[in-house]
Amino acid sequence: MNLLAPSMFLLAADEAGSEVAEAAAEQAATGLPPFVALLIVIAVLVLPFVIGQLLANALKLKDLGFRMGVVLFAVTLGLSPFVTRMATGGNWRDAINLGIDLAGGTNMVFQVDREAAEAMEKDVNAELMDKMVGAVGRRINPSGTEEVTVRRVGQDRIEVIVPGADPERVERIKDRIVKLGSLEFAILANQFEHQDLINQARQLPDEERDLYRGTVLVAKWRPVARTPDGEPKPVGAGDGVAFRDVQRGDETIREFLVVVDPDPGRRITGRFLTRAYETMSDSGPAVGFTFNTQGGYLFQQLTARYQPREGAGYRSRLAILLSDEVHSAPTINAIIGASGIIQGQFDQQELNELINVLNAGALEVPLVEQPINEFSVSPLLGVDVQEKGLSAIMWALIAVFIFTLGYYMFAGMVADICLVVNIIMVVGVMSLIDATFTLPGLAGLVLTIGMAVDANVLIFERMREEQEKGSSLRMCIKNGFDKAFSTIVDANVTTLITAIVLYVIGTDQVKGFAVALFVGILMSMFSALFVGRLIFDICERKRWIKSLKMFGIVHAANYNFIGKKRFAAMCSAVLIAVGLVTVFSRGSDNLDIDFRGGAMVTFRFEGENEPTVDDVRAALESQFDSNITLEQLALTENGEEQTLFRMRTTEKDARTVSEGISTAFDDSPYDLVRQHVTLADVETIPEEATSEETTEEDATRDPFAGGSRVEVSLSQPMTVETFIGSFADALGQIQREDGAPRYDNPEAFLEAEGAAAGGPTEKQETIIVRARPNVPQEDFRTALASLKSEFESKPLFDEVNTFDSAVAGETQTDALLAMLFSLVAIIAYLWIRFQRVTFGLAAVVALVHDVLCVLGLVALAAYASGNSFGQMLGLIDFKINLPMVAAFLTIVGYSLNDTIVVFDRIREERGKNPAMTDEIVNRSLNKTLSRTLLTSFTTLLVVFLLYAMGGEGVRGFAFCLILGVMVGTYSSIFVASPVLVWLMNRDKVASRPAAAA
Repeated sequence: MNLLAPSMFLLAADEAGSEVAEAAAEQAATGLPPFVALLIVIAVLVLPFVIGQLLANALKLKDLGFRMGVVLFAVTLGLSPFVTRMATGGNWRDAINLGIDLAGGTNMVFQVDREAAEAMEKDVNAELMDKMVGAVGRRINPSGTEEVTVRRVGQDRIEVIVPGADPERVERIKDRIVKLGSLEFAILANQFEHQDLINQARQLPDEERDLYRGTVLVAKWRPVARTPDGEPKPVGAGDGVAFRDVQRGDETIREFLVVVDPDPGRRITGRFLTRAYETMSDSGPAVGFTFNTQGGYLFQQLTARYQPREGAGYRSRLAILLSDEVHSAPTINAIIGASGIIQGQFDQQELNELINVLNAGALEVPLVEQPINEFSVSPLLGVDVQEKGLSAIMWALIAVFIFTLGYYMFAGMVADICLVVNIIMVVGVMSLIDATFTLPGLAGLVLTIGMAVDANVLIFERMREEQEKGSSLRMCIKNGFDKAFSTIVDANVTTLITAIVLYVIGTDQVKGFAVALFVGILMSMFSALFVGRLIFDICERKRWIKSLKMFGIVHAANYNFIGKKRFAAMCSAVLIAVGLVTVFSRGSDNLDIDFRGGAMVTFRFEGENEPTVDDVRAALESQFDSNITLEQLALTENGEEQTLFRMRTTEKDARTVSEGISTAFDDSPYDLVRQHVTLADVETIPEEATSEETTEEDATRDPFAGGSRVEVSLSQPMTVETFIGSFADALGQIQREDGAPRYDNPEAFLEAEGAAAGGPTEKQETIIVRARPNVPQEDFRTALASLKSEFESKPLFDEVNTFDSAVAGETQTDALLAMLFSLVAIIAYLWIRFQRVTFGLAAVVALVHDVLCVLGLVALAAYASGNSFGQMLGLIDFKINLPMVAAFLTIVGYSLNDTIVVFDRIREERGKNPAMTDEIVNRSLNKTLSRTLLTSFTTLLVVFLLYAMGGEGVRGFAFCLILGVMVGTYSSIFVASPVLVWLMNRDKVASRPAAAA
């Protein structure tokens, strides 16, 4: 059996412990001692009820004390995350978790290589994917300090979210995910076999850890890894291994000398390891590991060279390094090939830790190198989207406040108070549950404002009816709320069904909308039915109001809506037919890359020459044929409006798209925004002079003395970490005469710092780069020139979104299933609620009508966007994507809201009458007409503001909703109600022959 017997076994980083430590650090950062945090929790839970009871006693309304406490508790709960942030010196905005589309950053989805998994006979299941997620997380965030999210999505995919990342850093993270092997197996230098190497390494200053022969790395001092408690791991110093104790800051660090094979291709890293697993040996539990064929061959050669020799008196030690730290150094007992075991007196925790470390350098199964879906937004564009979204929300609130206050007077003021409570609770609850605010989520918040008014309008119109009957104010309030209650619940439950379906099938952006919609609907019902009722009860019982005055737009309406059903049916048929012809004529042009695969990028130009849309389109079509669509966007930067262009193409590779765009404008008078690099003169770093009095201990030689130095100015700020990584890549491309890379581990030869204050992750406009004297100035200049050429050849994108064709097909299926499940769930709910399936079927007919009408109108609008009239209306070439599907499902929910209000009144007017007559339906429609028009108006007002002010990111979404509100209002009157009458009477006619028989 192949064995590695550890002198000291490996203790991997305890992930659970690190998470606890991070949480503790975060708590410490807030500056709140535990008892203060406890007092805050108690205050939030108890104080509102105490204050509520005191207020009730002061108002002599003791029976309302608990209800007041509930309202104060809800408001306190909503405000608590923001007040806590401000109390600890932070900004209240920090409590809001912004998505990539609002804060900037990158979202990538990688897929398992299924063919490789089958060849390795690996079953791609949940357990394997969880291991893959852990390994990817450790690859890209080994310290655990970066704000990076890695999670499993679907059955065989891993999602990586990197906030605020620039394109170069994203590319490096991609390489880490699919290529990096941070795990390494290497021999510890010992005095019996490596004395010359040890002597040379001991001459290095403490600041230097790498020993080179020329430019080839041959040995390196590496520190011992630490346990989760911060203690060094117990790696023994026996068998004559070389080590040194160096001072790093205030502590002494032990470093071992690791022998490095001069040929990088022969080094055994995590790229060869296929798996590590728990197994059994003669001495008990052990860790088994397996290499692939090449790794097994190399490992066999290495262990054969250092196998035990009889009478030698020592055994060679094999270091296991992760992230350049020595985690364990077992002794080699035999020649080992493709598989072996590490045995020792392991307990279960130690065993799991060792397996975790080994698997951190090797993925269970390979990932496809290119992400199947990538979505990137620059922080600048994200801030612009934020500002436009918040502006739309503020103006929507103001518009609704003014309208409700002006139309309903005192009742309108109550509705406005309820709306403020609603917004506080929605945002607060989303912050408390750590929900992500996305751009569609902001749109959902705006939509919630419009739909929140609907519940109040239903109540107020019921109050108006009671008042017209001569009821007392107290009875008006009681009956208004009681009679509207079931209608409000029914109407909102169907929208909740839509939100749940969206959350299940949606991407992060769509889920943000679904959560905002779901929470918004719940809070709307609470604020209207509970908060509003409480305010009315207090004001009525204190005699602050004696009657309710309201404006009325419809008085004693008596329209024969059902009599117009034939004309309405003809209009609907024509609209649907024209729309569907337009949809089919556009074909796949109707679909965004979410549903057909491809790439979407946003770019801009610099300089005085500003191209028109036609200029840009003509240049791009020379590279991409006519298979593109182009939009012009506006972005405000430092108070100045910038013009951006968003291109969609069926080409799926972002690099190919980047090259194509760059080539398209190479010879044009228009300059794409690129990363321009200005290089100062390359200087030689002077050697440090030392006086005779300087002792050997005091002298600290600069390892870069005698090397090269240059100051690099960038047109677009970049992090030092990203820049030095790109420069190391350029240096690594320089080859020796035999074609092998001249520089092994090129980053070790370089150092960089920003001219301004800030760490390696702070963006800098000027970066100072230094290279060791091992790098000839000629190579230094060559790498600089290569880097400059690389940066300046690529346009900088403000937004990148790519979709693989397979993912696009799945997205289509998910969208269709979402529509189907929504309709089935809605039919089922209405069937149960109204006790007749005909109500559900009639509602679904109206829903299908609405979706088909809006679909056709969106296609017609896309055609109209090409002329001056369409551009004046702000129309663009709308494409159906997942946010659009969210809009369609929202239309379903809104249309149902209208339809259920009408159906509920029909049920009330019908009573126990077995017949469903035109007269009953007309009477119901007329009685709900005022509510229908008012709700439609306020919702239209809100979504119009969203369309006009929310920015291009939500324009298609808002346009769908505008059409949906208008068509939904029409269909609840002229489609759903006539269909209900026809279905009910058809059943009755069909049953007569059977009854006669």
